[in-house]
Amino acid sequence: MTNKQPSYTSGISTTPLIGMTIGDKFDEIAARYPDNDALIVRHQGLRYTYAELKEAVDQAARAFLAVGVKRGQRVGMWSPNCAQWTITQFATAKIGAILVNINPAYRLHELEYAMNQSEAAYLVTADSFKSSNYTEMLYELAPELKDCAPGELNSGALPNLKGVINLADTRYDGMMRWDDFVARGSEVTADQLADAQAELQFDDPINIQYTSGTTGFPKGAALSHHNILNNGFFVAESMNFTDQDRLVIPVPLYHCFGMVMGNLGCVTHGATMIYPGEGFEPQSVLEAVAEERATALYGVPTMFIAEMEHPGFEEYDVSTLRTGIMAGSICPAEVMKAVNSKLNMKEVQIAYGMTETSPVSTQTAADDPFEKRVTTVGRTQPHLETKIVDPATGGVVLRGEVGELCTRGYSVMLKYWNNPEATAGSIDEAGWMHTGDLATMDEEGYIQIVGRIKDMVIRGGENVYPKEIEEFLYTHPSISDVQVTGVPDKKFGEELIAWVKLVPGTDEVTEDDLRAFCKGQITHFKIPRYFKFVDEFPMTVTGKIQKFKMREISIKELGLESEK
Repeated sequence: MTNKQPSYTSGISTTPLIGMTIGDKFDEIAARYPDNDALIVRHQGLRYTYAELKEAVDQAARAFLAVGVKRGQRVGMWSPNCAQWTITQFATAKIGAILVNINPAYRLHELEYAMNQSEAAYLVTADSFKSSNYTEMLYELAPELKDCAPGELNSGALPNLKGVINLADTRYDGMMRWDDFVARGSEVTADQLADAQAELQFDDPINIQYTSGTTGFPKGAALSHHNILNNGFFVAESMNFTDQDRLVIPVPLYHCFGMVMGNLGCVTHGATMIYPGEGFEPQSVLEAVAEERATALYGVPTMFIAEMEHPGFEEYDVSTLRTGIMAGSICPAEVMKAVNSKLNMKEVQIAYGMTETSPVSTQTAADDPFEKRVTTVGRTQPHLETKIVDPATGGVVLRGEVGELCTRGYSVMLKYWNNPEATAGSIDEAGWMHTGDLATMDEEGYIQIVGRIKDMVIRGGENVYPKEIEEFLYTHPSISDVQVTGVPDKKFGEELIAWVKLVPGTDEVTEDDLRAFCKGQITHFKIPRYFKFVDEFPMTVTGKIQKFKMREISIKELGLESEK
């Protein structure tokens, strides 16, 4: 007879969940800490106290009402990190519009899918970012924009989209300039906004975040006020946040890491959100930490490594740092030691989760032993439950045994937007979210991720699903079959390799041809680094493709054994 406990834990807390909407909580904090720094956007030269940020958010919320956006309607946000991103996040929450996060790296194919799948009525867009010219892409997708009045779009490709708000200073045909849009807030009174806000419930959906799906198309996780407000709050609680904390956020806002763990973590505590730049760049992060006297810093392990390896690192005073979160992949022990000492982040924590769980389910604590902080993803968050089950039977396994990690509680998404089949496949009848990750739980409740049931590849903190890339490559006329898997890479953790089977008798196709085919159509991190042309794939006797064998062969042929 075994004395081992089952792999189940629940997170205990004397702190109750917040039963409020995001807008109401934001107003409460702004009234309590009006003079605290709320938002500092260094690359735009913008600084807001909580009183000033509330004024900007309310103005934008009234503008959304003025242009006809209603509770439950979807508003897309397609932009790198900037002040307007955050103002839009809170303004839409105040009127109950559902914010649709669109990855700034999306290209035409992905943008069209997200806009139509969410049936977004409005889109707030940057003019351009890095190699993406958003304005040009929108004109390509919806040429009708050039000839319509702002807010009166009738597009064949984007039939639900009525209006586009552009963050550029330039006025573009058919689009509203952000400043002109915000000015329309004067058409709606403060009382009208208050009335709209009072109608909302904390269980209403407020955010759709796209997560790549194994079925080939991204799925939109529909998250409520209650989901993300509480998750942001408890993540920051674990770091012992107060109204005196100042957090540098170099991670993207379109991700839960930025907008929930970052923005909502700060706002629920009256703390300061600091954006060092549009995208990640190590020097701007170090400058922000030093000049803004930051107490906390977020990132994935590759970001922390880049900051500490910066040639001018010693010139920056990082002594004010105390805590922060490393997520996206397990942190190597040497990196954790360096972050503790060189960056002074003695209380840095590891967080694990997924978009569908708002995102954090487990987290290490500030006083956890070093060994636990580098080998596990911590313990179950307050008010949540974790169990590890046998994927074949669904039964809970004993401590120390491998199984599928499942999570339940306030953080589990409402559903996949307009996708009941996928929802039913992920959330069971008892309300457990099945993560698809293989894990173990030790006697103290610490969880270790040991693999993935699905074939997800994590490249530089970005989850990449091979099926989505395969579906796209299938559209190439010369490809008869294609299988994508991950191979180890020291810099990004993993890189992609596509095994390609060509249609017999077709013209010669090269790796460069396939890269060119992908460019501009799928996000850069989804474009395979390696291609291998084959006549067949390794298969089981029943005809199932063995991706683990593809991976083994690829590692050997590419000489990547040392990258593991």
